[in-house]
Amino acid sequence: MDVQNSQAEPIVAGQPRAADAVRVQILATEHWSLLASRGLIWNEIFNRANMFLTTLSAAVVALALVSQATDYGDDFTLFALLVLPLVLLLGIWTLIRLSVARNEDVWMVVGMNRLRHAYIDIAPDLEPYFVTSCYDDMASVMKSYSPMAPSRLVRILASTPVLVGTINSALVGVIVALVVEAFDHSPLVHVTAGAFGAAVAGVVFVAIIPFREMDRLERGLETNFPPPATAPAAD
Repeated sequence: MDVQNSQAEPIVAGQPRAADAVRVQILATEHWSLLASRGLIWNEIFNRANMFLTTLSAAVVALALVSQATDYGDDFTLFALLVLPLVLLLGIWTLIRLSVARNEDVWMVVGMNRLRHAYIDIAPDLEPYFVTSCYDDMASVMKSYSPMAPSRLVRILASTPVLVGTINSALVGVIVALVVEAFDHSPLVHVTAGAFGAAVAGVVFVAIIPFREMDRLERGLETNFPPPATAPAAD
């Protein structure tokens, strides 16, 4: 008699249950596939952020050279208003892609949490050795995604999309200040306008977009393996 067939157990659907060794092999293959996908996602995140920061650095150097040649005159303002909006546009594209990539990365973590749940189903005695969660509710996923983050707010504010969003907000402030300066040379007016523009952009790029993306991710997450309910304390 075949050893694997002797270990097979019927399930509700009437199909034979694969041997545990086969199940572990299949699960491990999927686990490595998710790890490879996460590696590609993080590589893209780093490359996108690096490309944006490199472009920003080149723009700042160019502005510094032009400012010396024009003594911060009208030609400098015109050059800055040609260059900075292009950098801002690249920053917005980068922010959008980073937000999407981060959601994709979280989905990979959801998949790995489910795989760990399957491992524990096969070998329950191994559960104490896992340092990441085996449940797929959002709290458990975030525990696996960033186990040392003290809160959701800190986790979001420390993310790469928020960093790029902060830089974009500063760019908006500079552009607004330059536009206002072209019509009103009062330092107080264009500095105030620039600060207001940066603050409004900061609310959009740093607060609204990241939190909306996180809420959208939570709404789209279907929990298949919720954590067990906490037992009430005995009197």
